[in-house]
Amino acid sequence: MVLVLRQNNPANLIENFEGFGEKPFDTNPRILAIAFRERLSGRFSLQLQNHTLIPRRTEPAADDPFDKDIGIAVVRDGFQVRLNWWMSAGGWETFRTTHTFRHRSGHFELIGYDRETTHRGSGDTTSLSINYLTRKVKRTTGHISRDADKVRWQTLPQRPVPTLEHIGDGLSFEPEL
Repeated sequence: MVLVLRQNNPANLIENFEGFGEKPFDTNPRILAIAFRERLSGRFSLQLQNHTLIPRRTEPAADDPFDKDIGIAVVRDGFQVRLNWWMSAGGWETFRTTHTFRHRSGHFELIGYDRETTHRGSGDTTSLSINYLTRKVKRTTGHISRDADKVRWQTLPQRPVPTLEHIGDGLSFEPEL
């Protein structure tokens, strides 16, 4: 079971601030929780609670990075967390990240990372797709007005796979290449 829980503390609602964004601005934090069902008892046991992967909102002009409808997906042998960055004012770059995890050796390992970025001013696009199982990295650059993209491939050096516990803020995560 994969859950995202959000605190509902009125003290974390900022009613009066100057500038763009939703009012009141909800800064309540979220927790990503993962539980496994025990076969014999049918009970669930908590495997992980993470307070950092889905970041707390700090910028009123930015959309909520976590969409409750599409932010979590259970996929074969794992799950994905999708985050978005889009600002109504004060930023040109918009991007979407997808972190794909699988439970192995007592940890939730990052087996896939994807980031698609668009610069709203220039129209330039970039994407980064990492498959940690095959150690393949695909980098794509292009422009919103052209169909042809430039693709570069590389192989990751041999190193331990990142785990969910070590990623931190999912929007700020920078994979080692």
